[in-house]
Amino acid sequence: MRIASAFVAGGLVLGAAACGEAPEDDNNAGGTGGKKYSACMVTDVGGIDDKSFNTSAWKGLQEAKKENDNIDIKNVQSKAEADYEVNLKGFVDQKCDFILAVGGLMSDATKAAATANPNQQFAIVDANPGVSNVYPMQFDTAQAAFQAGYLAAGMSKTGKVGTYGGLPIPPVTIFMDGFADGVAYYNKAKSKNVQVLGWDKATQKGSFTNDFVKQDEGKKVSDALVAQGADIVMPVAGGAGLGTTAAAKASGGKYSVVWVDVDGCESTPDCSAILTTVVKNIPDAVKEAVVKAAGGEKLQAQPGFVGTLANNGVSIAPYHEFDSKVPADLKAEVDKIKADIAAGTITVTSKAQPTK
Repeated sequence: MRIASAFVAGGLVLGAAACGEAPEDDNNAGGTGGKKYSACMVTDVGGIDDKSFNTSAWKGLQEAKKENDNIDIKNVQSKAEADYEVNLKGFVDQKCDFILAVGGLMSDATKAAATANPNQQFAIVDANPGVSNVYPMQFDTAQAAFQAGYLAAGMSKTGKVGTYGGLPIPPVTIFMDGFADGVAYYNKAKSKNVQVLGWDKATQKGSFTNDFVKQDEGKKVSDALVAQGADIVMPVAGGAGLGTTAAAKASGGKYSVVWVDVDGCESTPDCSAILTTVVKNIPDAVKEAVVKAAGGEKLQAQPGFVGTLANNGVSIAPYHEFDSKVPADLKAEVDKIKADIAAGTITVTSKAQPTK
């Protein structure tokens, strides 16, 4: 069954080629001549400027084009889940060589399109539909979120930290699981009792906006967590999380934020409130896939790509404006956790971890 969500961002807009907005082209490359290799991306409802996974994936296509100017790129933006299948079919009809779907919510639509068009190369970020012509790019963000949870526990003054998600789906809850486990690891190592508000890993229940776009919804949920005492909050809700970063910035230091997906100091105007970011290295994964495919290499659906701390597919961003505020010994402990997870000394688990 397809996931029904509560974050429809607009009505169904029919167009000749696809739903959503008209495709945005970036195909003024010159030089090589010959047949161009077309890489076409369908966004999730968050849109190209979500400062999160859609933005990251588009950056990957742009980087691929920079490396090989024979690659043409374009995107179409989905306004509602009903747009996914139509947008994907639109790019099939346009005979795109490579069609990229962005986000776990697009898994069913991508599987359907790929099954109906077995000779078409598809790829998807944050899902694995299990079809041979869909190259899955997934990220074990629980590993980097574990570091962030440990860091947040070490930085909290109130002894309470919080997290919330957009929807209870694997690409969201995997962050929350890792974050909670990082806090638990800190508590065990330091004999502390820092609480995690907004998520219970054992029951898989927590706080959600049911939206990846509306900033007021993000602010509403984080306001509730802060009211309960959280002084560090990690939103895993795409653009909706910008409501939290803006409010944290306006709070004058009352609380701070752990951002996700793209370094918040590069992607948001709220760097002064951002402790760090749990980074999902989508740009490099997408770039590598497109460049390989354009070069004639067959992308293998099994095992696909899974980003980890060991292969730099996930990481935590620099501390930026918090650099002088994070104690040196805490920095060293967070770095050691990365090495231990990469080496397998610490095992991070989540029900939402990618399947290979």
